[in-house]
Amino acid sequence: MRYAFIAEHRSVFSVRAMCRCLRIHPSGFYAWLMAPLSKRAREDIRQTELLSKAWKESGKVYDYRKLHDDLLDQGETCCLNRVARLARLAGIKAEIGYKRRPGRYGGKPSLVVDNTLDRQFDVVTPNRIWVTDITYIRTQEGFAYLAVVIDLYSRRVVGWSMQSRQTTDVVLQALLMAVWRRTPKHKVLIHSDQGSQFTSMDWASFLKAHNLVHSMSRRGNCQDNAVAESFFNLLKRERVRRRTYKTRVEARQDVFDYIEMFYNPKRKHFRNGMLSPVDFERQQKMNDEGV
Repeated sequence: MRYAFIAEHRSVFSVRAMCRCLRIHPSGFYAWLMAPLSKRAREDIRQTELLSKAWKESGKVYDYRKLHDDLLDQGETCCLNRVARLARLAGIKAEIGYKRRPGRYGGKPSLVVDNTLDRQFDVVTPNRIWVTDITYIRTQEGFAYLAVVIDLYSRRVVGWSMQSRQTTDVVLQALLMAVWRRTPKHKVLIHSDQGSQFTSMDWASFLKAHNLVHSMSRRGNCQDNAVAESFFNLLKRERVRRRTYKTRVEARQDVFDYIEMFYNPKRKHFRNGMLSPVDFERQQKMNDEGV
């Protein structure tokens, strides 16, 4: 693969310089260049092309583990270590963007309810427990605030809303979308942190009117709402922090693309057996129906 790297970059760097850096003799490279490729080398090139295609289709956010699963889905025979080696040599790695600055966030809550969820994130049926949270996205015309509702059963984003102000309405719109999409037939536990949007009278009234039961994280315990926090981390690492948004409308369009076109229908989850939230729900439904 070192010889292949030199051959690919001959138009950019001198052969002797690359040979010196890679600690091989130029005569060895030229001998390799004249010889036909071995069966293994041809297979390396072919599977590297498949890896590159899968990586680009994921928005360059998949690491070698998910790329390995993609190759298995395509009927390829390869071990995880081989995929890791090919990805490393081809410069294929998950692009993660910048990190959030450390600091203190939030204010004093006005109303607190019990932490009924108590970090029990494994749920075996849909529409039993939802989690919700709100975050901000920076644009050139100011912040945009995104609220999401996630079903713990499949980690699917079942509701979301994005507005220019951090008010109770943005979380209510996200929850309204979830209720409209999922139409639960029984009580649903909805878990949030102690943000002011989740302690208002409007929020409490909405929950009561739609047969929802509130659970709330303990003060200063972000792990109590770890699934929602994890989703926001993915969103910002895989998409937001790799973009510069001129307007809130542009940011909202990109968030729509990430949630509805990639995360829900395509993004693989270890917790779902390497299935996307949509595929996981579809497969579980087929299993329940005995198909």
